[in-house]
Amino acid sequence: MARVYLSLGSNVDPERRLAGALRALRERFGALEVSPTYRSAAVGFAGAAFLNNAAAFDCDMDRDSLRGWLRALEDASGRDRRLPRYADRTLDLDIALWCEGDRCTTDLTREEFERAHVLAPLADLAPDLREPFTGATMQERRQQLEPNLPKLERLPADAVR
Repeated sequence: MARVYLSLGSNVDPERRLAGALRALRERFGALEVSPTYRSAAVGFAGAAFLNNAAAFDCDMDRDSLRGWLRALEDASGRDRRLPRYADRTLDLDIALWCEGDRCTTDLTREEFERAHVLAPLADLAPDLREPFTGATMQERRQQLEPNLPKLERLPADAVR
């Protein structure tokens, strides 16, 4: 069974959308570990700020099936796939890490993975886990990149659960 780390984001009614996604994940997969939530500026377009966090769980699906399930959850939240790649999102769910044994892979490009709104929640959730691009721990990579990353606002612990 794989251990999965998702990156979650929304800038359209984000508190409600992220809470709904976490509820759906719990209903399907059981217990979740959830990172703190961060507020970040939109990347690649002028839009409302995003809320982002990460969630980890043990997954009994294969990777392609999980991708399809996540896409259906995004669609159920009202995501409009006709919009450009960089646009407002009701819900954005990405497999940030798919871990089997001590090997983790990602669906994200290195550029996407190293964005502050992806890396910070993952480092909070799994600081000692090794990321797939450099082999550094999540916390080490965050510390290496943080001086050059946009600043994030960490929200109170109960902001989105």
